[in-house]
Amino acid sequence: MTPSHTGQAAGIPAATAAVLALVAAAGYLLAARRLRRRGDAWPWARDASFTAGQAGLVLAALVTPPGGEFTAHMVQHLVIGMVAPLLLVLGRPVTLVLRAVPAGAVRRGLRGVVRSRPLGLLFLPPVAAVLDVGGLWLLYRTALFSRLHDHPWLHAAVSVHVLAAGLLFTFAVCRLDPVRHRHGLPLRAATLVAAATAHAVLAKTLYGASPPGTAFSGHDLARAAETMYYGGDLVEIALAVVLARQWYTAAGRRGSASGRGRQRTGPCELGGATVAQKAHWWALSKSLRRPIASGASESVR
Repeated sequence: MTPSHTGQAAGIPAATAAVLALVAAAGYLLAARRLRRRGDAWPWARDASFTAGQAGLVLAALVTPPGGEFTAHMVQHLVIGMVAPLLLVLGRPVTLVLRAVPAGAVRRGLRGVVRSRPLGLLFLPPVAAVLDVGGLWLLYRTALFSRLHDHPWLHAAVSVHVLAAGLLFTFAVCRLDPVRHRHGLPLRAATLVAAATAHAVLAKTLYGASPPGTAFSGHDLARAAETMYYGGDLVEIALAVVLARQWYTAAGRRGSASGRGRQRTGPCELGGATVAQKAHWWALSKSLRRPIASGASESVR
């Protein structure tokens, strides 16, 4: 999926990837249309996000970005492994499929797969981070990258892994679709910070040395490392915004729930307190009046 490393033999995987992305986008839009035709709400922004993600994959498969060879590859790496996964996950495709499929065995089967224990383990944020960022370290800090030029199908397999790992990590951090376990914001935020740090360190190592077995020019290497570093920062900031919005929404819901609870119990408590206070003052005044009355009667006597 990196044109700078593709030849005629690699055109088949690239074209296949583009077709699959277009089919996925068309399937998503048809499912969203099905929901709206039966009266269900589905935000248009999700359609736009998912379609933009698939369009990015098509461009990464077929178009060579400007710049040196390694810089062009790094732009595609960002699109395939970070930008497109974020846009696709924001479209909430799993939720759409579960809602669009008619009730029955198929929907129950899909829900069972999504909530299965193996996928639950993969969706654990630290596991997803290791598969994503660890795979990038393996790609760029070993001789694996140098072999992609002569093995187009290996290059296609690596690109598929980068996309799948990016989707898994983004899905695990954002947690927008229904899954087996919804891990808390602290774990997901800490995982995002750790993964962002590892990604930045990898970019800095590329600034000083090419992947083993390769020899890119200093300018090309520096531009590629900067693309990875700053481009990764932008996507990671976007992920942090998603987490911040979830925290804000959750805090607002807790505040609304506690407010409704006070409204339900507040009048009763206030009413009860008022009655108790009235009873207390009535008993106190009665007890105070008795000595005064008895004293007055005794003085009269």
